[in-house]
Amino acid sequence: MAGITHRVVETNGLRMHIAEQGEGPLVILCHGFPECWSSWRHQVPALAAEAIRVVKQAQSIMHRVVR
Repeated sequence: MAGITHRVVETNGLRMHIAEQGEGPLVILCHGFPECWSSWRHQVPALAAEAIRVVKQAQSIMHRVVR
């Protein structure tokens, strides 16, 4: 999927891999087991084309940050 940026964010003691595309108001897409972030592959380009920033969790497992 062209235009999708992958990155890792840390929040509330968790490290999450996310995939995002677009600019503008934020929309967060969530999926359930056994789906993955690519389940949204048809909706993401359409939303991004409408000047909406789309973020989706790119993995089902989040990692706890231990310091």
